[in-house]
Amino acid sequence: MIKLGVPSKGRLMEKTFDWFATRDIRLSRTGSDREYAGAVTGIDGVSLVLLSAGEIPRELAAGRIHLGVTGTDLVQDKLPLWEQQVEPLEEMGFGEADLIVAVPQAWVDVDTLDDLDAAAAAFRDTHGFRLRIATKYHRLVREFLRDAGVADYAIVDSQGATEGTVANETAEAIADITSSGETLRANHLKVLSDGLILRSQATLWRSRVADVADEDRAAMTEVLARLG
Repeated sequence: MIKLGVPSKGRLMEKTFDWFATRDIRLSRTGSDREYAGAVTGIDGVSLVLLSAGEIPRELAAGRIHLGVTGTDLVQDKLPLWEQQVEPLEEMGFGEADLIVAVPQAWVDVDTLDDLDAAAAAFRDTHGFRLRIATKYHRLVREFLRDAGVADYAIVDSQGATEGTVANETAEAIADITSSGETLRANHLKVLSDGLILRSQATLWRSRVADVADEDRAAMTEVLARLG
């Protein structure tokens, strides 16, 4: 059986269901909202696995699912050497967001990563500890800042309401996903002019390591054919 991992709730799940329906593959959730069970009709040999979007990269990399829908940001952050573990099959046209670095609007002299590097050094000289950047995308942010030459900072883990960490004085800057920018503006934050780390959207991925049994190859071939 080909296992397809899909986000288990919210608009991502609904839009994923709609996307597959236009390809005559119908996904549905069975049972209550607390049950992570689903069904697939319109194609034989495919089963639905409902997971959080953050779990799907790990399950693909472990070979426990063959196909999965999740964001580019999650795959690239959670999977070192991701190209060796998963293959993007198709961008799905929804869930678009940018992973960015943002600082307080009041920092009028900080508009670039070079400015941030200088501000971080000055911050440590003044306060005796490193400038804190709140994010849940640890690996992507560290690699991006390393390549940009920003060194004197500390990552603060944030799994929710990252934009509020500056106002709450648990961080001085953030790196987070944004789509419209409204939440950033509401929290008096601005994106650095060269602070775009990654453009992300919902994408259908194939595991490079999951075994496909001989009896399941026809189902995989049919799924790929439906994608055009």
